[in-house]
Amino acid sequence: MSEYSLGSLEETILVIVLMKEESYGVEIAKVYENHVKQSISLPAIHIVLKRLEKKGLVKSSFGEPTPERGGKRKKYYQGTPAGYRIAQELQQRRSEMWSLVPKTSLQYGLI
Repeated sequence: MSEYSLGSLEETILVIVLMKEESYGVEIAKVYENHVKQSISLPAIHIVLKRLEKKGLVKSSFGEPTPERGGKRKKYYQGTPAGYRIAQELQQRRSEMWSLVPKTSLQYGLI
């Protein structure tokens, strides 16, 4: 059992970060909206990323300042080995739970 407790939004954002070597806020929002089919605000994403970073599941670094961004640096996020391990554990737990759902529930439209 994992020592981490993640909400569904934290889990989703963690998996999105793990999809690429490094990601930034706007990019994470686009992937979230494409896969979850819901909009999400950048502040909501940044709050979740801060929580994940505090838990050691992602880490961040700043890119170089660019003229396109008015000299501002972009903050990039990367998954950590612990983040990858936790995401795998969560996926395994979900699969185990779904394996307990009787097939008749699926056949009769109960699920």
